[in-house]
Amino acid sequence: MSTTALLTDHYELTMLAAALRDGTAERDCVFEVFARRLPEGRRYGVVAGTGRLLEAIESFRFGEAELAQLERTGVVDERTLAWLADYRFTGDVDGYPEGELYFPGSPILSVRAPFAVGVVLETLALSILNHDSAIASAAARMVSAANGRRMIEMGSRRTHEEAAVASARAAYLAGFTATSNLEAGRRHGIPTAGTCAHAFTLLHDSEEDAFRDQVEALGVGTTLLVDTYDITEGINTAIRVAGPELGAIRIDSGDLGVLARQARDQLDSLGAKNTRIVVSGDLDEYSIAALRAEPVDAYGVGTSLVTGSGAPTAGMVYKLVEVDGRPVAKRSSSKESRGGRKNALRRHKDTGTALEEVVFPHGEQPELGEHDRLLPVPLMRAGDRAEGLDSLAQSRERLRAALVSVPWEGLKLSRGEPAIPTTFR
Repeated sequence: MSTTALLTDHYELTMLAAALRDGTAERDCVFEVFARRLPEGRRYGVVAGTGRLLEAIESFRFGEAELAQLERTGVVDERTLAWLADYRFTGDVDGYPEGELYFPGSPILSVRAPFAVGVVLETLALSILNHDSAIASAAARMVSAANGRRMIEMGSRRTHEEAAVASARAAYLAGFTATSNLEAGRRHGIPTAGTCAHAFTLLHDSEEDAFRDQVEALGVGTTLLVDTYDITEGINTAIRVAGPELGAIRIDSGDLGVLARQARDQLDSLGAKNTRIVVSGDLDEYSIAALRAEPVDAYGVGTSLVTGSGAPTAGMVYKLVEVDGRPVAKRSSSKESRGGRKNALRRHKDTGTALEEVVFPHGEQPELGEHDRLLPVPLMRAGDRAEGLDSLAQSRERLRAALVSVPWEGLKLSRGEPAIPTTFR
């Protein structure tokens, strides 16, 4: 039985039933996913979740349990139930590869299929892309602020259990080093990392006992959490127990900049010059940037990451833009869409810096400069995933290269215009 089939909204099946009744269900259509604007204060977005979406579309079915629920609640009629029983996506999907940047109006995803086949994918596509792109966009800002230091995703306790796994994947795509989520490690091959919590220290009769047991179990390369009681005394105890070869200490509370400087001086005075300092505790891109000059070796980020650091959704929409080759567009005030299937390219200087994103009608052949690059790629053909799609590791590298191409003003954390302007033709 499919685990995704009822990730379909009620109104999608209402439209489906009506289209089957009036004969429009088989009209050839193109649906597009795009964002009208970036979240407040953001200068770029990161496309994430594409790999998860393609896998979900391939397995999207209405099994006996789903059909029974629809019949029992009277959501659709007998004709629609029969049609859903045989549902399989048979269309084509093109879009920006995972790890690509996007901007307002970018044709992030294009779904070509009969109306009935494509309309039921709206909630599925938006739930995955909006969540994962929001997390990856926030994570990319944090990685940039960390300026090459190790980043550990630690947000599983602050979100839904499945969102936790998806968030870890999106964070890794954006450049995080590891996750504490073991299921993300199993599913996606992401390196995992973690240390003990305060509960382990409180379990023992003394902090020294807790540290000794942890070192005996995990070796001197482990990370000891030193702020359960007094940080200064905790560091003294950690080095006394583990010796100057202790892997790292973690500080999870207080004024992290001041505490990191004090901890570095104390560790050096104890001969633990190679013991790293890991900080955590309600970090976001702004607090990470503020710690850039401090002797911090790694950051553990939780709540801000899995909530998109103030932008929990990417604001993407799924709109019908073409019917039987004819452009169609929504004209509602403030919610306009541009009709017709689209393509896009990004222009670059010879130095590699991105200059402009150009969105143009699909089928046109624009003149490409030496450093210009077409953005959408084939993702699915006749319902099957296209050959040669990027792995998660390749998508991670794609994003790293894309961020290098952004003008330096576009990487600022302050409010401003999108990093790369979009031109529509």
